[in-house]
Parts: sequence; structure tokens; C-alpha cells
Amino acid sequence: MTSKEFRNDPLFLRNSFVSQGKLGIPIIKKQNVDLNNIDLISINDTRLRENKANKKRGVHFFVDDYRFENTYRRPNTLINRLKQYRFVLSPDFSLYSEMQPWRQIESVAHSRWVGAYWQKHGLIVVPTVSWSAGSSFEFCFDGIEKGSVVAVGMPGSKKDMIRFMRGYNTMIEKIEPSSIIVFGLPFAQMQGNLVTVDYIESKRRDE
Repeated sequence: MTSKEFRNDPLFLRNSFVSQGKLGIPIIKKQNVDLNNIDLISINDTRLRENKANKKRGVHFFVDDYRFENTYRRPNTLINRLKQYRFVLSPDFSLYSEMQPWRQIESVAHSRWVGAYWQKHGLIVVPTVSWSAGSSFEFCFDGIEKGSVVAVGMPGSKKDMIRFMRGYNTMIEKIEPSSIIVFGLPFAQMQGNLVTVDYIESKRRDE
């Protein structure tokens, strides 16, 4: 590849999707998602061979980042595997308050870009939403259309319910999600059309 070809490579520019906000974060488009009798399975437990049970499952990325970092670097690698599932959550790149703002922005942008890319290739994608301190609210809800189905993860949220609920309520206000897939036990204060998925059940292997 010549230097000119590299300079114009879409995977270098990452500018092929409609974006939102002053940071130009790619938009994951709102899609119809069948949430009846859903199940979630970790990306770690997915397999290439098809299974009838996969048709009711969504794939989640509530695992350590190193297990799915290639979803941004090589977004094509998982597409054929993921197509057998009902839907897929966008990758949950970590968003910690200890991170510098540019790293937090990068995590959000990478998640949205991968989700938009997978949508372009025929997958049904549910945006995963996460946040850290209040300063992250300036960008962490960008790239998601109003009225979308979204997903949030509860593992780790028990450490600071007040901060979690501040972000959750801001998400409700800004995105107005039609449904919220909740991975784990929700807080009683969480409003909205919640679709709760058991954390322990999702750990079983894909057989």
C-alpha cells in the first residue's frame, strides 16, 4: 500500500459514518430489536458453529477490554460469527474516571464506530452505554439516536450507586430509550422499560 492509499484508507480515516456532536462521534442507528425471551452470551463464549439457541441470544462485551480490542482494529474478524445471533451489543470499552478525558472519548468513539460498522454489514446492534464522572456526560451519550434500545451493565455499579444513577438519569433524559437491556440486577430507582438479563445465567458456555 502506498502512502497515498494509506492516507485515504477508510479504516485509517474512520469517517464513513454520520456523526454527532462537536467530537464527530459515529452514530449507531436506531433499529427494531426483538426483546422477547432474550438471553445474553459473552463474546468469550461465542462459537463459529451455529446453534438453534443462538437465534434468541444477544452477544455482550461486559468483559475485560483485552478480550475484544481487535473489534476496532479488525472489525471484520467477528462478523460471520456474530451474524448467527439475534443481535449484538456494541463493545463496552472501559470508561473510568481515572482515565484522561482523551482516553474516555476514545473508548466511546471506538464503541460507536464498531457498532456503526457492524450495522453496515447487516448486524442488529444495540448501543452499550457507560459513563464515568459528570464531565463524561458531554460526550458519552453521543452517537445514539433518540428512542433507541440501549444496554447498560450493572457489574461494578454497586460501588457507587449515586454516581451510577446520576449518569443513568442523564442517559434517560438525553436518549429517551425505548427499552434498556440491563445486564445484572437493576437498582430499584432505575426508571424506564427495563429488560433484565441474569448475569450468572449468561456465564454458561455456548454449546
